[in-house]
Amino acid sequence: MEEQIIYGRNAVMEALRSDSGIDTVYIQKGAGGLGKLIALAKENGAVVKDVSPEKLNELSAGGKHGGVAAIVAAAEYADVDDILAVSAEKGTPPFIIIADEIQDPHNLGAIIRTAEAAGADGVIIPKRRSAGLTAAVFKTSAGAASWVKVARVSNLVETIKLLKSKGIWVYGAEADGEPYRKADLSGPAALVIGSEGNGLGRLVRENCDMILSIDMYGKINSLNASVSAGILMYEFVRSRH
Repeated sequence: MEEQIIYGRNAVMEALRSDSGIDTVYIQKGAGGLGKLIALAKENGAVVKDVSPEKLNELSAGGKHGGVAAIVAAAEYADVDDILAVSAEKGTPPFIIIADEIQDPHNLGAIIRTAEAAGADGVIIPKRRSAGLTAAVFKTSAGAASWVKVARVSNLVETIKLLKSKGIWVYGAEADGEPYRKADLSGPAALVIGSEGNGLGRLVRENCDMILSIDMYGKINSLNASVSAGILMYEFVRSRH
């Protein structure tokens, strides 16, 4: 899927007004007169990033961008309620994957691909400091982003609290957690995978019901985020079948 890039103040503003599924808006650092556009982008749930003139020139392939460019999402976002409806329709305990600030699009795409293969009901990502459903993510997911629902939320901690209020047990993945083989993973569950560099955010971790770890037998003490996600997802699958 080709990445759809819009540039120029009027073009981006009209795309935002028409709710064209803008994923990210790039604003040139120091550019003036873009207050209304930025406010509308945030209102629509788009991620707003301050970038250099060189980055905008690259995005617009040298076209007249006027200090702004935008990327259209490669797939539509769902709501958390849409994800919760999946397990209700299947008649199975909820199984949801939460990606906490996964910024590498290849990691996010791989997590979405594995989530679909493992039968997860959906994936939840934050609006801030996270890759979105860009073409790179869509491509890495091998098309899975078309089949598994992905919701993008303003506040991950509040979303976790919402899931817990519905009887869903929330598990975080960190190196100092309980070995995953010792945990009962058979009930309604959400698995939170932390960012590549920093792991789980402090408040996200504090709101998890249990922290899971993966046994390490070599000299390296951590795994790639998408690899960790895959190992743990299939342990949930094993516990449920």
